[in-house]
This record gives sequence, structure tokens and C-alpha cells, in this order.
Amino acid sequence: MCRTLHYLSALTFALAGLPLLAQALAAPPPLPRVVSPEVHSDATVTFRFRDPNAKDVLLAMEGTTRVPMQKDEQGVWSVTTKALAPDIYGYSFVADGVNLMDPVNHLTKPNLLFNSSAVHVPGPSSLPWEINDVPRGEVHHHYYRSAVVGDDRDYFVYTPPGYDPNAKNSYPVLYLLHGYSDDASGWTSVGRANVIVDNLIAQGKAKPMLIVMTLGYGALEIVDGRGSIGDANLRERSYSKFRESLVKEVIPRIEKEYKVAKDRDSRAIAGLSMGGAESLYVGLNELDRFSWIGTFSAGGASDNYSATYPALDSKANSRLHLFWIACGTEDRLIGSNRKFREWLTSMEIRHVDIETPGAHTWMVWRRNLAEFAPLLFR
Repeated sequence: MCRTLHYLSALTFALAGLPLLAQALAAPPPLPRVVSPEVHSDATVTFRFRDPNAKDVLLAMEGTTRVPMQKDEQGVWSVTTKALAPDIYGYSFVADGVNLMDPVNHLTKPNLLFNSSAVHVPGPSSLPWEINDVPRGEVHHHYYRSAVVGDDRDYFVYTPPGYDPNAKNSYPVLYLLHGYSDDASGWTSVGRANVIVDNLIAQGKAKPMLIVMTLGYGALEIVDGRGSIGDANLRERSYSKFRESLVKEVIPRIEKEYKVAKDRDSRAIAGLSMGGAESLYVGLNELDRFSWIGTFSAGGASDNYSATYPALDSKANSRLHLFWIACGTEDRLIGSNRKFREWLTSMEIRHVDIETPGAHTWMVWRRNLAEFAPLLFR
């Protein structure tokens, strides 16, 4: 009797499993894994994105126009680019008008408003952002409560290879500012500032220096959806509070926690886009603190120059070791940069004009930093 019951139970269990087995056998095979991006030996790149229900998918890549992608029978959209110059490119997929990150790519380009994916087209070791077998510096992440702005915020500090807090000589400092929509990590996570300066120091092209990269918003509503950088009053308040926080909070913390020189000849300030405008606003109004100023595609600065820099005149020439203004010739901001340079010339204020091929992209700004950093603290 027991044997019969055991047999019947086993048979019942086996029969119950038959529908599941039949369903598994009838199921279609799993879809092949999507590989994206695929960088080829000829520097072309194939991008792929599975979305069988999409009606239209475009590739939006930094520095280029949007390109249509083609769908195959498995619902995978793809496109292969022309040969690309070695660099790091941000990109996204636009599926039926919606911007999407590449779901199978781990390399990202973080941003407060426009997160995207990234692809690295490798080049020779001579390119400043390529990782080489050289001594490496360190990037330190700090947090603090800003009484000026009224929030909790962060900043990053790059210390060069061999940094010694007990060294006899102090290190100079570059305050390096990000652009609109970036966060404090922008210059390291996307711009590779630490890699660039590591390589320059190893080649003897740049002096060992600290780089401080702090959050560049004095009013967070300019970037959190409550306001816009197009609001001139909000922009002015954000720049003003940022300047106050930098001077009263960040610089004192750096000079307390790191082995840095505290004289103006050992401080530089530079930035890209919005950070370029802030570098002008802070640097030119704080010549007792900064003697090296650089801008990369500066944008968002007021064109009421006399009001923005009320004390600026030709006497600044004796106080500025370097005043460096760069912009790409295809950048939408090239006109405003040229206008500002013309005003400086009319005021007899010496400056270095740099125009390079390129648009409003990180491909331009990495190169700007690689050219600017070797000129500092000489």
C-alpha cells in the first residue's frame, strides 16, 4: 500500500510538471546579447540598442549631428560611425523623441540634467587624457556644510604624485570650475583632469600642483528645476554666492587641510562654460587672491562689463601673470568671447586669445586644460 501511494505521488508530480516542460520547450530561444558600443580597429564605432517597439531611433553623439539608426529583424537598432578621432565621446539614444542612456554600457557621463553614456576611442599614449604608466596622483572627495549657500555640498582635490603634507615647500593651487549642469566631479569623471595633469607632470611640462574642483552653484535652483541659467537675476545671485563661498569657505579649508602656498602668485582659477564665466567674475574681482586666470568657452557672463568688473583697468596687467581666453571656432559662444576680448583690448588689458577647432564639447576642454596647465606657476 505504501509503495503504491509513493508511486502514485511521484506519477502525479511528474504529470503536473509536463505543462511546464512543454511550455519551456515551446518558448523561443533567448535573444542574443547586445554589444554596444563596439569600437573597431579602424576607429569606427558600432552602436546598438534593442527596442522592437520603437518607430524611430537616433544616435546623439557629442560634437556631431544626430544620425538615424536602422532596425533588424530582432528589434535591434544599430549604426556604425565613420572613423572617429581618438577621444572620449558622450552619447545617447533618442527613441521616439526620448533621450535614453545605453543600457548595456557601463561607461557613463554623469550630469545633473543630461546623463548620457560615453565611449572611449583609444589613441596614442601621447594624448594627454590617455592613462599611461606614470606616477599617479590622488583624488580626494570632501563634504562640508555651506553657511553661505545654506546647503550641504562637496568638492574634489587632486594631489600630485608624491604629494607630501610635510614637505618643506608648499604647492600651488588651481581652482578648476565645471560648467552648467555638471556636478563637482565633472572635471575628473568626464574631463580626466587628474590623468591629464599626471601625464604633464611626468613629462616635465607642468609643475606639481593641487587642483580643487568644487560645486559651482551659489543658488541650486539654477539647476534643480526651480529656475534657469537664462534668468539674469538668478544667475547673478548664483555667481555672487559661489564667489563668497569659494573665498570664505573653500579656500580657507584647502589652506588649512593641505600643504599649499597662500599667496596670490600661487593661486590660479579657470573653468569651462559657466565655470569660465565664474572664473572671470571671481578672478578679475579678486586680483588680491588670483594672479592666473583661464576661461574655456566662457558662457553666461554679463556683457555689461564695466558693471561686472568695476575696478578692472590696465593696472591689472602688472598683477596678472596669465590671462588666457580659449574657445572653439564652432562653439555657439565664440561671438560673445570675441566681444569680451575686444572690450579687454579697448581697456588695454593684456590677454592671450586661443581659438581652436571644435564646438561646445569636452573634446575641446580637455585640450584646453592640457595647454593651459603647463603655463601655470612658472
